[in-house]
Amino acid sequence: MAEPIKLSMAQALNRALRDAMAEDESVYVFGEDVGPLGGVFRITDGLTAEFGEDRCFDTPLAESGIAGLAVGMAMNGMRPVIEMQFDAFAYPAFEQIASHIAKMRNRTRGRVGLPLVIRIPYAGGIGGVEHHCDSSEAYYAHTPGLKVVTPATPADAYHLLREAIACDDPVVFMEPKKLYWAKEEVDTGTSRPPIGRAVVCRPGTDATLIAYGPSVPTALEAAEAAAQEGRSLQVVDVRSIVPFDDATVCEAVRATGRAVVVAETAGFASVASEIAARVTERCFHSLAAPVRRVTGFDIPYPPPKLERHQLPSVDRILDAVDDLQWEDDQ
Repeated sequence: MAEPIKLSMAQALNRALRDAMAEDESVYVFGEDVGPLGGVFRITDGLTAEFGEDRCFDTPLAESGIAGLAVGMAMNGMRPVIEMQFDAFAYPAFEQIASHIAKMRNRTRGRVGLPLVIRIPYAGGIGGVEHHCDSSEAYYAHTPGLKVVTPATPADAYHLLREAIACDDPVVFMEPKKLYWAKEEVDTGTSRPPIGRAVVCRPGTDATLIAYGPSVPTALEAAEAAAQEGRSLQVVDVRSIVPFDDATVCEAVRATGRAVVVAETAGFASVASEIAARVTERCFHSLAAPVRRVTGFDIPYPPPKLERHQLPSVDRILDAVDDLQWEDDQ
């Protein structure tokens, strides 16, 4: 059994791709600059040298064409993994994703699945210019037929990507850009909770913070800050946006009676809105206060110098926790 090794999230993703390609010759990796360069974030570094230009290759700057090529390959027995260089660069491919990738199994009455993965670096925290930082997860979550997952740790990045590649349905794999350099011990030989499962990553008794992807570390920081003030906050990492793990999330909320959903995206009609609604419907009689949300503002993503105001912060999370009607319990 392989020993755990310390990897950044970028390295864990690279390892997952390498291991999947080594084990299955039907796995192909392609996109803009993913070949010899290794991708903008070097996630595909070394794959072309190891597996050849037929298995990991560059494409033209045409996201719709990249997605369309993946459809044809997946229909013919291959397992393509495509990279959209940045979140907002993926929008030209959305027609292919919504009209063909998401609907193929339904359209063919289950006869044709599309085992493909769409990797999308997303969200903020890197000071990117326009079109280089966006939180687009709600578009994909709102499209029936797609699985949508996002890791918050290097270990989850490795295991979720391996599972996504092995899945017989299309998976949109959202990679938090600001966490690419976060490091931890990764055991590639052990199993992790599958797609469709959330995890409680910090226990707590007073309130539950529900987060995913880039917001999980911020929620953990807020829980640590709250602990210094004598308040115990539980943190749940959603991991899988679609399918969503109602059981784990709602069990956590019922245990504390209070919940705050944390996400970088704009709050209106968002994944955070859906989580808040699901928790309210299922946990209504256990709630001591309305579910709160801490999200980005309902504006186009701001320029780098204003980014810190857009992203959820520890202070904003703690303010939301303070508003959970604590006085009503006295």
